[in-house]
Amino acid sequence: MTGSTVTRAQLTEAVYQEVGLSRNESADLVESVLNEISDALSGGDTVKISSFGSFFVRKKGQRIGRNPKTGEEVPILPRSVLIFRPSHVLKNRINSGMADRCTD
Repeated sequence: MTGSTVTRAQLTEAVYQEVGLSRNESADLVESVLNEISDALSGGDTVKISSFGSFFVRKKGQRIGRNPKTGEEVPILPRSVLIFRPSHVLKNRINSGMADRCTD
């Protein structure tokens, strides 16, 4: 495993290389897509990207947690969390990629 992270700049460069837009147009396109996804999730919508997966927001209620150092009970406030469920296509692609790395 390489453990590297894909950045916005790398996504922009990939769009520039693949689509042929200018670097500025590629950056605007990537930013626009990310903003659209963020806005939809903020509005409570589910975002489904075919052959990739689904993003949705789940509400978690208040619960009692425990401080691991002291053992003291602490209330954990209600919050929203982002959930990603990969599609079967993405899962298969990842698993076949991992199998290729393991045989090398």
